[in-house]
Amino acid sequence: MPDPLRDDIRLLGGLLGDVLREAGGQDLLDDVERLRELTIRAYGVDDGGAALAEASDVVAGYSLERAEQVARAFTCYFHLANLAEEYHRVRVLRQREAESGAAIEESLPAAFTQLTEEVGRDEALRRLSELEFRPVLTAHPTEARRRAVSGAVRRISDLLADRDTVELGGTSRSENERRLIAEIDTMWRTSPIRAAKPTVLDEVKTAMGVFDATLFETYPEVYRRLDDWLLDGDAGRTKPVASPFVYLGSWIGGDRDGNPNVTAEVTRQAATLAAEHALTALEQAARATGRKLTLEEASTPASDELKALWQRMRQLSEDLAAQAAAESPNEPHRAAVLAIAGRVGATRARDADLAYREPAELEADLQIVQDSLVEAGANRAAYGDLQRLVWQVQSFGFHLAEIEVRQHSQVHAAALEEIHDKGVHGDLSDRTREVLDTFRALGAVQKRFGQRAARRYIVSFTQAPEHMAAVYELAALAFEGTDDPPVVDAIPLFETFADLENSVEILEAMLEMPQVQKRLAENGRRVEVMLGYSDSSKDVGPVAATLALHSAQSRIAQWAQRHDITLTLFHGRGGALGRGGGPANRAVLAQPPHSVDGRFKLTEQGEVILARYGNPTIAARHIEQVAAATLLASAPSTEKRNAEATERFAGMASALDATSRARFHELVQSEGFPQWFAEVTPLEEVGLLPIGSRPAKRGLSVNSLDDLRAIPWVFSWSQARINLAGWYGLGTALREYGDLEQLRAAYEEWPLFTTLLDNIEMSLAKADERIARMYLALGDRDDLADMVLTEMHLTYEWVLKVTGNQWPLASRRVLGRAVQLRSPYVDALSLLQVRALRALRTQGASEGLSLDEGEWVDGGYKDRWRHLLLLTVNGVSAGVQNTG
Repeated sequence: MPDPLRDDIRLLGGLLGDVLREAGGQDLLDDVERLRELTIRAYGVDDGGAALAEASDVVAGYSLERAEQVARAFTCYFHLANLAEEYHRVRVLRQREAESGAAIEESLPAAFTQLTEEVGRDEALRRLSELEFRPVLTAHPTEARRRAVSGAVRRISDLLADRDTVELGGTSRSENERRLIAEIDTMWRTSPIRAAKPTVLDEVKTAMGVFDATLFETYPEVYRRLDDWLLDGDAGRTKPVASPFVYLGSWIGGDRDGNPNVTAEVTRQAATLAAEHALTALEQAARATGRKLTLEEASTPASDELKALWQRMRQLSEDLAAQAAAESPNEPHRAAVLAIAGRVGATRARDADLAYREPAELEADLQIVQDSLVEAGANRAAYGDLQRLVWQVQSFGFHLAEIEVRQHSQVHAAALEEIHDKGVHGDLSDRTREVLDTFRALGAVQKRFGQRAARRYIVSFTQAPEHMAAVYELAALAFEGTDDPPVVDAIPLFETFADLENSVEILEAMLEMPQVQKRLAENGRRVEVMLGYSDSSKDVGPVAATLALHSAQSRIAQWAQRHDITLTLFHGRGGALGRGGGPANRAVLAQPPHSVDGRFKLTEQGEVILARYGNPTIAARHIEQVAAATLLASAPSTEKRNAEATERFAGMASALDATSRARFHELVQSEGFPQWFAEVTPLEEVGLLPIGSRPAKRGLSVNSLDDLRAIPWVFSWSQARINLAGWYGLGTALREYGDLEQLRAAYEEWPLFTTLLDNIEMSLAKADERIARMYLALGDRDDLADMVLTEMHLTYEWVLKVTGNQWPLASRRVLGRAVQLRSPYVDALSLLQVRALRALRTQGASEGLSLDEGEWVDGGYKDRWRHLLLLTVNGVSAGVQNTG
């Protein structure tokens, strides 16, 4: 561990110890320390499980109150360790950028340099100008940490940063530590579990917090850094080369597939709330930019166009112009920008006389100011803060993020059947009326904020061309009798293995629809297709799903080329490895030829949103890494490598696909598997966590995996320290294939296979066979437990054979060591969780309670055990740094 990080963790851990002693006495701290020492001693020691058994005995001796305190202590520790590691990443990134005289690895300048060497500067600039990165924020319930806890984490992180940026000594250092321990004390005393599920609008507000804290300033920062590289000494005094390429989307408030809480009215409110944040930020930025333009008329005269703009401002509002002029005597550019800021404020307030109708009007006014400054020779003022504001307008418009609607194909089918029977104005069911109202909400959002604000409509479980046609028919029915329907782009979402296999046939039929042909003519023949990682993995296992997705992308890309279509593939990736997680930039570089072509779109879910965008330095680095990979994905060298490797290893891929899929189905299609899965993992309890507005399962019980959403499927295996969703089936497939030389060659030469094995290696590193056995013992199916453990052992053995590592992540020293150091602490929480599960599953609700706790009424014990379990779920999530 690097010394600065070790020092930070020791400092925070020591302060947490002080808090525990103050809050619970020396006995609490002693109990925490004893369990910590035992799990560290037990980790990696081949003593027949004696040390782990001793730790388990210690946990068994805790009262429920003590067990809860210990669980909270370890959870707080992980929050502190996580923020220390995050801040150290920031520290390293800043140091690397300060010391590097050349483009750092995986940056946009490095990618542009390589692309220039391969295709020439002019072509590289053309590709850069067409680059698109579209992150789409979703409210999938995978962020287990409360917003209140996240707030404490941010404040502690800021205080930690102060210790680096300010020379602290004497009173200053004491004050810093006093504030640190106060914040840690607050975190300790804050319940880690929400009292109630968040509403959809609560989830929207959480996303808006990320926009306010980082994204509004980070986007232009990324563009500025790129421009600095491209223009070198001319940067900031000549027209920028960099143009916006990051466009934010959001499913929060639009994704109604399986979430009855997302209604048409909620969609309208979500769009309005986002616009409020965007316009507030733009108004503040415009006002701050204007106040800095203190360039007097004599030195920087206004152009004729700027004078004309000022006259238009006066005609719109004498009061607005007079106030701006009073603040800017003989400073025409300042006055103009302050008046522009006033108009942005009027747009937010919906003042029809003063409001801008669309962002293009605002951008045009800013362009007039910029051109006037250039004409007067004030280039640095033109391309400094004012350019930053222009980039922000271009990036966010008035809507901030495009709200995307998603609904299940069967809901559309049922709605159409009812409308055909009763008529659009008949006595329709609430659900069918809601479907029609959703399209009307899209129309309202478009009318107020523009077409960019909401036009994408994603169809879950697209399994036939009729599922696409239904969207256009329903949109027409919703606006029957009017001449102002919204623009709608229906986007197919292929999720299951069978859907991926049939995707091209469905797309071929989709092209014949008149509505699609009309949109192609209007949008430059652009088509978007979404691919689901979660359900395909749950359907056929992680290995077969990865290969099926790769094959589908290749076939869809070829289909697009045949029809002269500009294709964007939308990747429905989750944060966990079993749902397409892992480093996004590496995934981009492993895609088939022409499946990226400078455009990459993906979902950003749950804890991933804060992890990637919660800190401005990390957010900028993540955006650069993904954008750089997107630029390089279509480089001739990248496409050649991927195409040749895919062809060379096609036979191997086919064999791994068939064997892994058969092995996966052997397990999950066993009689009674869904019920057994619910017994040996905290599946039911994960569903009770109040972490999202969306239900965890489709029905009241889990009688088949079809009833279960992909997130709790992954989340539950992660909690049980098995991570089965990320690796099951690979071990058998590798052993049956057997050609180790060929497998090693594929690992070295085929990016897709490299990424697959590296992600599975990470999944195995966070799993633990000793702990897994405790969970599996909660069920009464030794046959299924043996299958899981045998496959875990096989996968572990063969992955290490192929990668050449002695232990998982051995070749990634920093990451591997970090996982090793965390694992014993996670073990402590797992032991507490197993005890709670055992009480709930096998020994009754009163297991292990002392006489002092015997006054609880019927059912009270079960609630207490469940509360302990939920505390540990929260803690394990923080410890392994992912959920679902």
